[in-house]
Amino acid sequence: MTRTRTYSELQRLPTFEERYEYLRLGGDVGGATFGFDRHINQAFYHSVEWKQIRQYVIVRDGGCDLGIPGREIYSDLLVHHMNPMSPDDIVHDEEWILDPNFLITTTQATHNAIHYGDSTLLAKPFVERAPGDTRLW
Repeated sequence: MTRTRTYSELQRLPTFEERYEYLRLGGDVGGATFGFDRHINQAFYHSVEWKQIRQYVIVRDGGCDLGIPGREIYSDLLVHHMNPMSPDDIVHDEEWILDPNFLITTTQATHNAIHYGDSTLLAKPFVERAPGDTRLW
């Protein structure tokens, strides 16, 4: 049985790493998601309802990766379903797929790391240089 992940639980986790671990799925690279039903999720992601809730989530999260201040996203921004969605969820108009408590803002790299369970895909944190710092990155 899979656990239900929620934004209200996620926001209690203070660090990016803790949030990543909470969301990590560990799927297979190249594994089928929607397969021949891809047209169903593409129609969903072009709907007015999705575009509205997506914008709400981005604003709520401050445009930051996993909603962590200081991890602003400047490109490749996604809104991620914290619980995997199926074609049946869309066809049966399940309310949770448009509920912001099950959505989070991510980068493409973070999104891939969550799905594939591969933390090496995550962006490295910015290291500020200081006077006298002679160590290379």
